[in-house]
Amino acid sequence: MTETRGCDLVGANLRKARGQAGLSLSQTAELTGVSKAMLGQIERGESSPTLAVLWKLCKGLQLPLTALIGPVATPSALGPSEGQAPVKDGPVFRTLFPFDPKTGCEVFLHDLAPHWQHLSAAHGAGVIEDVFVVEGAVEILLEGAWMRVACGQALRFNADQPHGYRNPLATPSRFHNTMHYPR
Repeated sequence: MTETRGCDLVGANLRKARGQAGLSLSQTAELTGVSKAMLGQIERGESSPTLAVLWKLCKGLQLPLTALIGPVATPSALGPSEGQAPVKDGPVFRTLFPFDPKTGCEVFLHDLAPHWQHLSAAHGAGVIEDVFVVEGAVEILLEGAWMRVACGQALRFNADQPHGYRNPLATPSRFHNTMHYPR
């Protein structure tokens, strides 16, 4: 069996989603704010999109993140980033539960390198995130202030606003992240 490279996987998933929506590259560029040239590069597997670009695509196409980064390994077979498309500027993460239309959720496990930080644009209207820290600590940027979430603590917030994640420690941190999409 041939293994699909991560950027080929995202490209194939993007091409499929665009086709199912009946959208041209120009229409997709207009909806997502990602240039037609970049969309073409992603679809051809010539470029691996950043996490920020993935979120723009998902928001514009009204898709959960796992629609572009799948396929997903079964939970019993999960290894580091197994079955996941690489993300250039993001954390190492894997999908624990892909998007389920019955629950409107998808669940990820994020591993953050020491002092790593990511600022995220607002997700779609009504999207809510749950963060549960299982190792180290994570700080979440909400309304201009960083809020510390220690190991064993959880935070729920509206993700339809700009926000951020950072590991304030000199050691790795890990957290579960559940994305709730409105129905």
